Amino acid sequence: MWTDEDVTLVEVTWLKPHEEIKPKARDKLLDMTMRWGGFTKPVLVDSRTGSLLDGHHRLSVALKLGLNKIPAICLDYLSSDAISLELWPGSNLEVITKLMVVEMCESESLFPPKTTKHDTLFDLPPILFTLDELK
Repeated sequence: MWTDEDVTLVEVTWLKPHEEIKPKARDKLLDMTMRWGGFTKPVLVDSRTGSLLDGHHRLSVALKLGLNKIPAICLDYLSSDAISLELWPGSNLEVITKLMVVEMCESESLFPPKTTKHDTLFDLPPILFTLDELK
């Protein structure tokens, strides 16, 4: 089970997204993040490559706010059974693998929004890292 002790602060420049975001969803999250004064949920990241698995809108908010760090749970994505991958209904792909996600992260391209869905065995812990802590 993940706890707040599993959350570390990582450099936003290290993270590599694999999906585009929906600007309206990002703007709504930006507004909520400003009201909360920080981040209340960590992103999920591959510890080896910096591939962003979950939290594309949170990363976009951090970039929009000019933050240097973001709270994250890092795990070995390709070998971990704690995280599974599937396609969202209506995606344009017929199949997706963890390796395809990492390869997309390392490319110059992005999947459309809501292509991949990552599920974890454990819920991400509730946290609060203030915007000042992340600058």
